[in-house]
Amino acid sequence: MPADSSVRSRRPGGIPVPLLFLASGISQYLGAALAVSLFTVVTAAGIAWWRIAASAVVLLAWRRPWRSRWTRTELLHSAVFGVVLATMNVSFYIAIDHLPLGTAVAIEFLGPVAVAAITGSGWRDRVAIVLAAGGVVLLSIVELGTGESGTVVGLIAIGISGLTWAGYILLGRRIAARRDGISSLAVGMTAGALFYLPLGVTVITPVVADLGRLAAVLGIAVLSSVVPYALEQVVLRRVTAARFAILLALLPVTAALVGAVVLTQVPTPAELAGIALVCTAIVLSADRPPPQDAASLPATS
Repeated sequence: MPADSSVRSRRPGGIPVPLLFLASGISQYLGAALAVSLFTVVTAAGIAWWRIAASAVVLLAWRRPWRSRWTRTELLHSAVFGVVLATMNVSFYIAIDHLPLGTAVAIEFLGPVAVAAITGSGWRDRVAIVLAAGGVVLLSIVELGTGESGTVVGLIAIGISGLTWAGYILLGRRIAARRDGISSLAVGMTAGALFYLPLGVTVITPVVADLGRLAAVLGIAVLSSVVPYALEQVVLRRVTAARFAILLALLPVTAALVGAVVLTQVPTPAELAGIALVCTAIVLSADRPPPQDAASLPATS
């Protein structure tokens, strides 16, 4: 999708925004593929907690948010943001334990598309949500048709993940516009790790006792959380929630490619059709000028 002048004017550090999202997607789903390889020895929810906790440690060491002054409101908003983000991570990992990676991401994408439709304007956004919903329904029917046990659990989990993904976009933009978004992310990830600590209590020993698993968990945290979320926080303060959701159209395709190459989860023709409907919905929504209020967001130092 060619970048227009409005996108070029929002290139953080001279890098086109679509390329930032492509790098974010590849990193995120390579981390997810690495996580799938551990599900046989540690529960999906347990790996999700480790991802959140390890990411919090890395971000705290990097940003050291305690050096800044925080208001009670800022801390509260960051904590809520972190719990929403952690919920998205936990439900997503439960989902990919039961569904192919590309399918799960495409279904999850209904949340961001809904954000684009609700916060955007015009017929394109409305048609986009219909196309995306059609793609999600098709993918759901395909998965239910396999008759595999756990499919319903996976579909429910990915539905929750999509809902919280929408919340992540809306809350994340508000946080990124107010202050250093990455420091807020560090505080939020810490809150999320503490909130879901009960999930991690039973899986601490199996990971800590094995250096290979510990290294894998750290790799998951960096690939799936630190790199993509840091990139997204750079972009969130420069675009509206609708534009951010639209740019996320790169992710279903990226997830399907990573799933096929790394996990040998080759999509069926019906699954490809569902993913194509979701991506078409986002391209359709993106074919319009971005709202003007994005340019008025305050810059951070």
